[in-house]
Amino acid sequence: MAIKLYDFELSGNCYKLRLLMSILKVPYEVVPVDFYPGREHRSGWFLELNPFGQLPVLQDDEETLSDSGAILVYLARKYDKSGRWFPDDPATMAEVLRWHAVGDDLTSTVSAARLVLGMFYDFDLEKAQKGAHRIFRIMDEHLWFGEKEGRDWLCRPAHPTTADIACFPYVMLSEEADVSRQDYPALRRWTDRVRRIPGFTVMSGIFPAGPAREAQAAS
Repeated sequence: MAIKLYDFELSGNCYKLRLLMSILKVPYEVVPVDFYPGREHRSGWFLELNPFGQLPVLQDDEETLSDSGAILVYLARKYDKSGRWFPDDPATMAEVLRWHAVGDDLTSTVSAARLVLGMFYDFDLEKAQKGAHRIFRIMDEHLWFGEKEGRDWLCRPAHPTTADIACFPYVMLSEEADVSRQDYPALRRWTDRVRRIPGFTVMSGIFPAGPAREAQAAS
């Protein structure tokens, strides 16, 4: 049975799974869920899949899974034969999961502000935007020091992990939340690196990286 992804195209959390499955070349079927304006994620049939009423949900054979961070781990452990996306090393594993939690924090800040501005949700917009900027400052500093040490990604391996996938979408969608990335140069450079990962795929509001500097210099 093909993987089924219960999906809302404009959801950053759903996009995380589409992105990783594209990178890993994992085939899947999309089952659209009318999150807005239909609020289909609160319907009876969907609550049977996930009683918490949250997207995404993924079905793979007999497994029905929810929570984007948990599903990223599942996909990486089952379908990444290289073992790079969710490494076995205990310290690295803990580091990756810590950044998965930051991805959740981005959902509760950037995504919340985006829902207020784009879908008229009743959240505290100013609080969400301030929280997003706080996370961006921490990420930018972490990435800047990492670059000085020769590290391009959020975690210690010299390659991306599910930590980068977990945090990437709502950083890239921040302008839709009226949260500018202008003051976070290391964060912007990191998003550019993510967009150059082989197998990268786009969503509405997230576009491919521009020409590499080397290509620009040669032109």
